[in-house]
Amino acid sequence: QVQLVESGGGLVQAGDSLRLSCAASERTFSPNAMGWFRQAPGKERDFVSVITRSGFFSKYADSVEGRFTISRDNAKNTVYLQMNSLKPEDTAVYYCAAGNYGSSASTYSYWGQGTQVTVSS
Repeated sequence: QVQLVESGGGLVQAGDSLRLSCAASERTFSPNAMGWFRQAPGKERDFVSVITRSGFFSKYADSVEGRFTISRDNAKNTVYLQMNSLKPEDTAVYYCAAGNYGSSASTYSYWGQGTQVTVSS
């Protein structure tokens, strides 16, 4: 069973940057797309960003457009989420997912365990 392992979360101040990483446990794993979702306390899990296997296509939630950048290194089977100009409302557990291209959680078959991002004001 493929595992997705996120890293890079932490506690930062508003305006700071963080880079999240998500590595797949098997090098032969090659999903059509990899994405990021986030879930704040008491809220539903929301789409953040997704990127295709080729890296040619990506999509962002309106709330992070222009501040976050998704990328992937297929040689390392890793996807990244560069988060700049962080805001307190970005505070959430961030989950990596692998599956098909889309913004709905139902399109993804594999999920990581999540990494906490906390942004203080």
